[in-house]
Amino acid sequence: MEKSNIGIGYHSKQLFLLLKETKPPKLLFGFALFLSILTTIAGLAIPLLASRLIDNFSFKDMNTGVIIGIAVAFFIQALAGGVSVFLLARTGQYIIASLRERLWRKLLVLPVRYYDTHETGDSVSRMTNDTGIIRNLITEHITGFITGMISVIGAIIVLLYLDWPLTIVMFSVIPLSLLFVVPIGKKMTAISRSMQSETANFSANLTRVLSEIRLVKASNAENQEMDRGKKGIQKLYNYGIKEAIIQAIMSPLVSSLIIVVLVIIIGYGGIRVSTGAMTAGELAAFFIYLFQIIMPITQIAMFFTEFSKAVGATEKVVNILSHEEEKLEKGKVVADTNHSLLFEQVSFKYEEEMILKDVSITAEHGKVTAIVGPSGSGKTTLFSLIEQFYQPQSGEVRLGQDPIRNFSLHSWRSILGYVSQDSPIYSGSILENLTYGLKEKVNQEAIERAAKMAYAHDFILDMPKGYETEVGERGIKLSGGQRQRLAIARALLRNPQILMLDEATSSLDSQSEIVVQDALKNLMQGRTTLVIAHRLSTVMDADQIIFLEKGKVTGVGTHNELFEKHSLYHEFATQQLRLEKEFVYASIDYVTLK
Repeated sequence: MEKSNIGIGYHSKQLFLLLKETKPPKLLFGFALFLSILTTIAGLAIPLLASRLIDNFSFKDMNTGVIIGIAVAFFIQALAGGVSVFLLARTGQYIIASLRERLWRKLLVLPVRYYDTHETGDSVSRMTNDTGIIRNLITEHITGFITGMISVIGAIIVLLYLDWPLTIVMFSVIPLSLLFVVPIGKKMTAISRSMQSETANFSANLTRVLSEIRLVKASNAENQEMDRGKKGIQKLYNYGIKEAIIQAIMSPLVSSLIIVVLVIIIGYGGIRVSTGAMTAGELAAFFIYLFQIIMPITQIAMFFTEFSKAVGATEKVVNILSHEEEKLEKGKVVADTNHSLLFEQVSFKYEEEMILKDVSITAEHGKVTAIVGPSGSGKTTLFSLIEQFYQPQSGEVRLGQDPIRNFSLHSWRSILGYVSQDSPIYSGSILENLTYGLKEKVNQEAIERAAKMAYAHDFILDMPKGYETEVGERGIKLSGGQRQRLAIARALLRNPQILMLDEATSSLDSQSEIVVQDALKNLMQGRTTLVIAHRLSTVMDADQIIFLEKGKVTGVGTHNELFEKHSLYHEFATQQLRLEKEFVYASIDYVTLK
């Protein structure tokens, strides 16, 4: 129990620090709070004025001053209440917009390693659901809590002034009720936090399934995902039932408490009026103040429930914000790219699994280096290290004499071009995809020139809206060959000095591959190029071939050198020659027709 209290206190402090860091408009919030307090004071004045009106009521001798006072109090309560609600909502929206902007900026600069271990749906839930919970606390419940406390304290003071014996008798039931309400409230808090966590898990699963809906359908996995989704829905349902049980206990408990208090006021208050100890107007005021106390108590109880939820949400948001981020601008600018790219005794592992072991490679400037080897040998990991998605455990990646970790990530990545097997295409137009990430505006002539070099211009013009054609989510309206050619055109527009091709043609048919290969030749001219490929035709003309096996370099040389001296490469080349025999004949026929 002690640890739990420490945890709640710590995370409460985190919540207040998080809100403070958003730099809320303090003047606006202070003025809104002042108006809320003014609204509460006006509300407390109304029953007191009404009691005087009742005690001195007469059609012939109407108390004009009291009536005006009640009207003014109602007007202040309505006007100040409305303005304060708007200003507090505006303050809350400002805070949450600032928090979401900070969280979004953080998500964009977190390293790739973070996304290796965190589901996308979970991050989306933190960005939307958790910040929404914090917003509700600020815009709806903080004010209710503060004004509720003022209202309760103010009402109790007025009641003690009106008739302290009746007040003490009336509030004598509260300590007894707390014996039931406090444990139930704690249980409600625990259920709310569990439901919040389960909602995030359910959201993550939805994102995973719906983002890969074609895989689900192609794998006949609808029933499997239905069962998994039903389990999540059932868990949320169970938590909902638990909440309903708590509410079912709380609702009659509160209602019974109110009835008991009313009976006490009517019974004991009637005795007090009959003896002349208090007036009928004061007894009427007691009834009004009772309801002015009940409503704020409900608001205060809601505040603690929402506060607990917000503390839980803060814990998740702070967890994201506390992760180490990429320093995109830290380091020097890449000034001279006319150097070879070197791996010097590089070792790297994911978690505990060693992927690269003491790898030394030199990719000479302006030449083509092909990387070949069995699946899982670490070829793509080499590209990830070049992109600085990860840092090696030992060794160094250099551009000439400069370790690439000394360059700023923005500067370094601006000289890289990456074309992968499944080059990502974003939902949007072809033009938006081609110019994605470019800081400087590119004219249409340069875009079309790049598209022509990538053999993409003609098929783009055949599209309904040309370069403005929408490609659909993940480029679903395009064929594999078209997506690859757009990726090549995009790389051409970036004009990279170091080019990385990762299985860029392995998933294409023979005719598409010929076109893409021609586009790649245009892209590779005059650039330091690293190529990962399984097909022999892709690497035979490389200036050098690196053979990777289980994370180690076991061969370096040209095709002819490795074919003669490296047994695994000889086997690989022989198999590929046999597999590509039909492809070669198809290529000759296609070129002849062309």
